[in-house]
Amino acid sequence: MKTLEELKAIKDKMRDTIALRHEDPNATKVIVAMATCGIASGARGVLNAFAEAVAENGLIGEVMVSQSGCIGLCKYEPVAQVVTPDGNKVTYINLTPEKAKEIVEKHLVGGNVVDEYKL
Repeated sequence: MKTLEELKAIKDKMRDTIALRHEDPNATKVIVAMATCGIASGARGVLNAFAEAVAENGLIGEVMVSQSGCIGLCKYEPVAQVVTPDGNKVTYINLTPEKAKEIVEKHLVGGNVVDEYKL
């Protein structure tokens, strides 16, 4: 970091990251299982892909991206759940960063569950 502009860019990026994790009861939640089994299977990349895609699609404030511990589906890791404000939940399994981005585009933006990736 060499300039004030670079510092401001870092601050803005971190503000967006914090907004992705802000708890809002009216927001849709994307929860990525990040226990040891999930991390070993690539959940960290999936979590990052969800966060990036939510930001890129202008969904900050509408969608909260967070993580959980083990949800008991180790053989299906990486796993993420999309939970809407009305309580509907879709569990996606065997994810990759590319699948996470597709879920954001088709499910969170387009409103269509991606059946081929769901449990």
